Amino acid sequence: MSKYILEMREIRKEFPGIVACDNITIGLKKGEIHALLGENGAGKSTLMSILFGLYKPDKGEILINGKNVKITGPVEANINKIGMVHQHFKLIHNFTVLENIILGVEQTKNGILDMNEARNRIKDLSDKYGLNIELNVKIKDISVSMQQKVEIIKMLYRENEILIFDEPTAVLTPQEIESLMKTMQYLAKEGKSILFITHKLDEIKQIADNCTVIRKGKFIDTVNVSTTSKEELSELMVGRKVSLDISKNEAKIGDTILDVKNLSFKNKLKNISFKVKSGEILCIAGIDGNGQTELIEAITGLIKDYNCEHIKLKNTDISKLSIRNRIEQQIGHIPEDRQKHGLVLEYDLAYNTILQTYYTKRFNKKGFLKKSDIYKFADTLIKRFDIRTSKGATTSTRSMSGGNQQKIILAREIDREPELLIAVQPTRGLDVGAIEYIHKQIIEQRDSGRAVLLVSLELEEVLNLSDRILVMYEGEIVANLNSKDTNFKELGLYMAGSKKQSVEVL
Repeated sequence: MSKYILEMREIRKEFPGIVACDNITIGLKKGEIHALLGENGAGKSTLMSILFGLYKPDKGEILINGKNVKITGPVEANINKIGMVHQHFKLIHNFTVLENIILGVEQTKNGILDMNEARNRIKDLSDKYGLNIELNVKIKDISVSMQQKVEIIKMLYRENEILIFDEPTAVLTPQEIESLMKTMQYLAKEGKSILFITHKLDEIKQIADNCTVIRKGKFIDTVNVSTTSKEELSELMVGRKVSLDISKNEAKIGDTILDVKNLSFKNKLKNISFKVKSGEILCIAGIDGNGQTELIEAITGLIKDYNCEHIKLKNTDISKLSIRNRIEQQIGHIPEDRQKHGLVLEYDLAYNTILQTYYTKRFNKKGFLKKSDIYKFADTLIKRFDIRTSKGATTSTRSMSGGNQQKIILAREIDREPELLIAVQPTRGLDVGAIEYIHKQIIEQRDSGRAVLLVSLELEEVLNLSDRILVMYEGEIVANLNSKDTNFKELGLYMAGSKKQSVEVL
């Protein structure tokens, strides 16, 4: 009998212009948490999509309990007890939680859906694993972390034994991540076998037993996590030594670039006032949902019906300006939701690099786009920011990995050299090599005299990258801190509302 519950042997998958998986072999034991580590575009998600039946391999075999199986789609994957939580959840937003969970495996009695039995089973699973989900609400009305719990319950409801988690922490707060880690560990103790795709080395060290590293579509090594350091893992992943520390010189603070005075929005923002100066990185920290999103949307013009005394960029009040006019005042914006506010997924890579500048003389002549110049420009950004593509500048943006989609936005915004760079979760979904590069770029913006307004849920990033930290809780600024004078514990107290300063932000 095989020692593995699952084996993928010599898996190969080609797409036009790129080999996504080049003869990769991986084995998963029963009750094991096995991490799959690699850079953006390394082939991790493609490999797991093959396992779940979303892609057909060009070569190779899949064995479950030593027996060769053919998985031609998600239905066959579920028959073979394989479930998957995708990076971008596969839920129907207008359906309730209950309807989403039972979709495709509905039970009927005399031709009528038997919702009561399903409801009871789901409640038992929810209680057993501490997932605490509400079944009658629609998906569109629940948080991202709750949607993820729905995806986990979907797998458990189908009695899956092999569970695939594709970048499961990319959209979660630190508290939600900790809860998910505990759930995964509990699932493993119950005998479930978990494949865990992540870029985050701390998470691998926290819960994984073994880790398979993939680089540019090729198998590099499978290592025991307990005997392998984070530095060794990052070097295996990237192929070079990576600095996990953020090094920066003392900030040279200059004039005020952004001045927000008495900004309020419904019950989400309550008289917010602060300033960001040239040469500093000011970070807005807080648990997700405490007004950070609305604050940035007000500054960038994505929402209109707010009240304020003013929002000034240098000496210009931009509070009544359109989004384009604010961009022309030299605001760069890396948005929270890259697919909703950062990209047009139906456009190719090149056209996404000029979304704010397509009408300028550089890319437009008498109303016609200068196609050659656009593609040359995109090629320079691809090279500079190491954007992984299958067809270069003509690559469909929708087909790219989440991390590489993020790199397009970063490249576009930083290249414009804005006076104020607003970066919301700029490293979400990126691997350590890309994170290292992006952090250097943000520090470079600060050192060149620009103002950086950072919003991050990653406390390590908050403490190490920022010069000054504002903590938001329930729509208010409850702390104004020097990053050198605080720590994880103190930040956590402010973020949870357990501690509050009398804040006068200067």
